[in-house]
Amino acid sequence: MPVNLQKAEFVLSAVSPKNFIQDGLPQVAFAGRSNVGKSSVINRLLNRKNFARVGAAPGKTIHVNYFNIDKAFYLVDLPGYGYAKVSKAERDRWGRLMEDYFARPDLLTLGVMIVDARHRPTADDRTMCQWFKDTGCPLITVANKLDKLKKSEIESSLQLIRDTLELGEGDRLVPFSAEKGTGREELLRSILAGIEG
Repeated sequence: MPVNLQKAEFVLSAVSPKNFIQDGLPQVAFAGRSNVGKSSVINRLLNRKNFARVGAAPGKTIHVNYFNIDKAFYLVDLPGYGYAKVSKAERDRWGRLMEDYFARPDLLTLGVMIVDARHRPTADDRTMCQWFKDTGCPLITVANKLDKLKKSEIESSLQLIRDTLELGEGDRLVPFSAEKGTGREELLRSILAGIEG
């Protein structure tokens, strides 16, 4: 299925479950810690400079944001977790919004979870990974910031991510650099295969 990534448009920011889109189009949900470069990964994937807002301060995505990609699927940008310097009340609100989204597995076609290739996934990353697994939808894990690793460190870093998140043989782990574009084609192929699957 050829998809024109240039035909990407922002549709809405859902601030509560009643705003969640339920029109039958596949939904590919992107999640990741606040400072992991989620917006940069989305921008690189779509080959657009500032499509998803890239914030100097982490934690800019505070709602569930929907982008329609060529009327073929929604790219759903979930609130970042774990780092943003915001009030506990605000963090709790994001958490509830995410829980409400994940409580509706009928909405979710495919999960894309972004982790930092340089570090062992955090407890928050493990929780998020489990949420995706519990929905039963396929999950692609993206190890971003690959360009910050030496070549000799890549294999062991990827293995650490696999082990920590308990990824199975069939679970995709895509080495990625939003900076350099490494892994873009593989991620794109995996997403298109996932929504057709």
